[in-house]
Amino acid sequence: MLTHRINLLSESITIAVSSLAQELKAEGKDILSFSAGEPDFDTPQVIKDAAIDAINSGFTKYTAVDGIPELKKAIVEKLKRDNNLEYELDQVIVNNGAKHSLFNLFQATIEDGDEVIIPAPYWVTYPELVKYSGGKPVAVHTDDSSGFKITPKQLQEAITPKTKMLILTSPSNPTGAIYSKKELEALAEVLKGTDILVASDEMYEKLTYDGEFCSTASISEDMFNRTITINGLSKSVAMTGWRFGYMASAHTELIKATKKLQSQSTSNICSITQKAAIPGLNGQADADIEMMRTEFKKRRDEAVKLFNEIDGLSVLKPDGAFYLFVNIKQISNDSLSFSKELLESKGVAIVPGVGFGSEGYFRFSFASSIENIREGIKRIAEFVAEKKA
Repeated sequence: MLTHRINLLSESITIAVSSLAQELKAEGKDILSFSAGEPDFDTPQVIKDAAIDAINSGFTKYTAVDGIPELKKAIVEKLKRDNNLEYELDQVIVNNGAKHSLFNLFQATIEDGDEVIIPAPYWVTYPELVKYSGGKPVAVHTDDSSGFKITPKQLQEAITPKTKMLILTSPSNPTGAIYSKKELEALAEVLKGTDILVASDEMYEKLTYDGEFCSTASISEDMFNRTITINGLSKSVAMTGWRFGYMASAHTELIKATKKLQSQSTSNICSITQKAAIPGLNGQADADIEMMRTEFKKRRDEAVKLFNEIDGLSVLKPDGAFYLFVNIKQISNDSLSFSKELLESKGVAIVPGVGFGSEGYFRFSFASSIENIREGIKRIAEFVAEKKA
């Protein structure tokens, strides 16, 4: 009854772990979850007020498939102001979250057998959507020694005549790694003279702590022309449930193609979300973003210190996002079993690294209170001590 392509898909391991943790908590068990990929802060009031105004003014009808002009203008101005990228309104489309942006992009560009280079560890959705679109994910493995970033040599060696696209994520989920301008320039040199597209996922750009964020498409005219910039407001202004993402490309025909697909699938995103997103893009929520970023930085520093005090575990200090990618190779090379045992014995939910394409690690979200972080890492320390005993 089911199609071959749907059977290729695996359930998101992050959602699966979060759901299990919620179920156990509902049963009355003492569960601390560090698995969810969303801020624990509320959506800023200025954004909620814009949504309420939209509802009260009756802005509840269908809109243009690719987004209302006012919102697209805010996106274009944001990309110019923050990222030094100049797009026209017809080079931008609004989607139901960045995951939807990626789905539309892959459906519009990937043919059967096309190869897509994905640095690992990677966000769990990338290879699944590539497979669903008929493509072949090509994982290029990185680790602590390279700061979890792909090198020009690795990129060159991964390219074949079938390579259609490279996916870059900066800051990274799950590692928090950020590519510097110099590192992006070195990768750009490898791509010169090819037709390889670059999907640049920049969802965590506002949550950076060390180093400077650089948008991939801003590196050069060549990179601008080959890069599809994907972003949204889920992480920066805690709008995960609102479902707002967007995609920008110098290739107007690509945006038109994804608009055509969207017109036959979801049509426009929620009209109220569109109005609410505008203050999140134009700077009205910047004070809220800075408050969250400052708090996340404090939590990051505390969590890194506590994890690195545990004998057998180690973690690099991430430059951005709100995750730690903890190395457990001295304890276990089966991150799924490690995570299940930890949840069952200590009530701590984490996400096994195998789900991100990198065995011997787990992802720990510090989008939780400092008290929960301290208690969670204390329980993990106890668990590791028992495993070593």
